[in-house]
Amino acid sequence: MSITYRGTVALITGASAGLGAEFARQWAERGADLVLVARRLDRLEELAASLERQHGIRATAVAADLARPGAGEALRAELDARGIRIQTLVNNAGFGSHGPFLEQDPAQVDRMIQLNVTAVAGLTRAFLPDLVADGRGALVTLASAAAYQPTPAMAVYGATKAFVLSLTEAIAYETRRSPLRVLAVSPGPTSTEFFDVVGSRDAAVGRMATPEQVVTTARRALERSSTPPSVIAGLGNRLSALASALAPRRLTLAVAGRALKA
Repeated sequence: MSITYRGTVALITGASAGLGAEFARQWAERGADLVLVARRLDRLEELAASLERQHGIRATAVAADLARPGAGEALRAELDARGIRIQTLVNNAGFGSHGPFLEQDPAQVDRMIQLNVTAVAGLTRAFLPDLVADGRGALVTLASAAAYQPTPAMAVYGATKAFVLSLTEAIAYETRRSPLRVLAVSPGPTSTEFFDVVGSRDAAVGRMATPEQVVTTARRALERSSTPPSVIAGLGNRLSALASALAPRRLTLAVAGRALKA
């Protein structure tokens, strides 16, 4: 089933690079107007101008630090003031770190939880009533293959993504009688700036995917006649998640610890 998003507006967080920029490209190709959100306004404006030229859509760049408390409501208020209504929300912004939890910077831990968890919940709560009422778009969140088992050396990151996965699947069930499509997409390692922020390639377990592959997986899941509540990008990641679900918890933990060089 091919879906057009013409006549709708998609809000994409973390849109200045990587998966966020790819979501913007694929939604613009299908006619959606865009609201692109990240901290780096110059990159957002460059991407917005390019997509407007290529696809004849309208793209609005909004600089925002979503790790600040109340970011979701603040962004909703700003878009209300501009007269912009959202039909699709892509919660893509997030980051990770690598190393023993004992050695993590407390400020960085707080920021990760604020961005990966609190901002996702806040943005979703702020916009979900409109998404459900309109029903033409989708709610997409970026979970991770790390959500399916404990992740030693990435303890906080894995826990935040487990939250995102659980939250999204629950919302998918709660809104099942509406036409809104709700999906958590869980990629494995992907060729983005993620590992530059992490500061280590030890977290890159498995074959590296491209942003196009991950976003195409998400889009095709949304285009199914019955959208699943979640999808894992990449066969190897799907098999790994299945093995983690079937294996004893202690074994899963040990395997993950060795893979992540904890």
